[in-house]
Amino acid sequence: MPVVIGIIPARYASTRLPGKPLADIHGKSMIRRVYERCAEAGVFARIVVATDDERIAAAVRAFGGEAAMTSPAHPSGSDRAAEVAAGIEADIVVNVQGDEPFVAPAMLEEVTRPLVEDASLPMCTLMHEIPEGSWADPNVVKVAVNLRGEALYFSRSLIPYPRKREGFRAFEHIGIYAYRREFLLEFTRLPVTPLERAESLEQLRVLENGRRLKVVESRAPDYVPLSIDTPEDLELARRLAAEREGQG
Repeated sequence: MPVVIGIIPARYASTRLPGKPLADIHGKSMIRRVYERCAEAGVFARIVVATDDERIAAAVRAFGGEAAMTSPAHPSGSDRAAEVAAGIEADIVVNVQGDEPFVAPAMLEEVTRPLVEDASLPMCTLMHEIPEGSWADPNVVKVAVNLRGEALYFSRSLIPYPRKREGFRAFEHIGIYAYRREFLLEFTRLPVTPLERAESLEQLRVLENGRRLKVVESRAPDYVPLSIDTPEDLELARRLAAEREGQG
């Protein structure tokens, strides 16, 4: 069986919410919640938080997790994950967003399985269906796939445009990535591409370089699509955690 590791990029700096990986959510830090959800998945031989700040590393080690220090100059979480992956023997690397405390463990198995089953696939990610009210939101990244379930394009605009809306399904991209380790290292060495720059979506670099990117429709029943970017997001996360876990 391939060796699968999970890497959780977590940086301290944030324009709207500095230090957010350490933010308390109903008694646990956000980074601890992400780490524990990864551990629940049962697919990882090793889970590492990749960070640029000793405070985050110390907090992770305090709850028994593994942390690795990385350069503060990385432009993206993928670059941070690649620095850690370069020093670890593994076949598959799963990049888990450090600001999604409600990531569903089942999703981590869903994104990993295609690379385990098909050694020719370099990369996989996830999507889920979204309601019509989200179609026009540029913060909701949409994805269109071919008949093999591989990405054709990602966009902040609605794709495809439904001339007939009956039966139309639009899908949001979920930013969890599984990479063949060698491809992750290759991907982060490639220059930024024109469409990537226009949409500010790094996954377009994969498509612009002609590489395959499998996209699986997630069936995880308990996924909460909430990324913590603002104080308002954090308060919502605290309310959701309190409701799920009880007030005690």
